Amino acid sequence: MQLLALAVAPVFIIILYIYYKDKYDKEPKRLLLFSFLLGAIVSIIITTVLYVLTDYTIPIQIKDNKSIVQLFIKAFLIVGLIEEFSKYIIVRYFAQPKKEFNEQFDGIVYAVMVSMGFAATENIMYVLESGVQTALLRAFTAVPAHATFAVIMGYFMGKAKFSKHKKLLNLFGLFFAILFHGAYDFFLFLEFIPGIWVGAFISLFIGLYLSKKAINTHSDNSRFKVS
Repeated sequence: MQLLALAVAPVFIIILYIYYKDKYDKEPKRLLLFSFLLGAIVSIIITTVLYVLTDYTIPIQIKDNKSIVQLFIKAFLIVGLIEEFSKYIIVRYFAQPKKEFNEQFDGIVYAVMVSMGFAATENIMYVLESGVQTALLRAFTAVPAHATFAVIMGYFMGKAKFSKHKKLLNLFGLFFAILFHGAYDFFLFLEFIPGIWVGAFISLFIGLYLSKKAINTHSDNSRFKVS
């Protein structure tokens, strides 16, 4: 139970933070719960199926692999693309069409809920297998990273809902989530290059900075904000 609590604690801290930041028109709790569960179950299933397919079609191993090109493909075109796509389609086809999705900030809210569902399941599996040290490490790395990818994606998907360029902005959201996710993983995969892992934290800090800016921008521009 202690390991389970450590695994889910950072997830729910981030959820509460985003819920608090949604100041002017909070989303129905049932839709937030559904989004979280879809991320925790459906998104994980989609990711697993796509990973199995790519293992047969693009068999790239990470362990002892010193091919920068192969690890780039693994980080961006397999891990980043598959995981962010599995979250994107839930936001795109479950949350975005809802009438309750009625301001740009909602893109961030729903993207984070789906992503935190995904992160919760992933974190539980890692932590139960590897213990307390992994729980503490991931609480300050992988879980916030998933949140930043979601905020960046949700920023564009929130804009897309109310734009003539809906398809383009939605794809921008997916693209930048893949870009940051891929960059984060790529530097971690290059463990055979001393010190290169710092690049993962630089990409995370840039993502956190942009996420904070995205949250403030959509919050300040809320259609429900009273002057």
